[in-house]
Amino acid sequence: MSLVNKRHQRLAVLMMTTLCLLSVAAVAQDGNAGITEATSKVKSYFSTGTNLMYAVGAVVGLVGAVKVFNKWNSGDPDTNKVAAAWFGSCIFLVVVATVLKSFFGV
Repeated sequence: MSLVNKRHQRLAVLMMTTLCLLSVAAVAQDGNAGITEATSKVKSYFSTGTNLMYAVGAVVGLVGAVKVFNKWNSGDPDTNKVAAAWFGSCIFLVVVATVLKSFFGV
């Protein structure tokens, strides 16, 4: 290749790169607006998610109560262990939902 061809090739690559960068800059939007919109959407879903966690905790509590009752009626010796595990899982769901709500100030 001759020296003139290499210069033209470099100039063409430089022009294409500049054109690409300018087109990307023209298409790019304000990042703050996107973050603000995402934050507002997550905040609007948060109370619904918290209520869902409370409902799941209630269902887990009911299922656990039935399982513990069945074990207690059958005379199973590890009823206390199973009751503590189910009760702990229900308390965990309620506490996590409450702590998240207060931690994020929603």
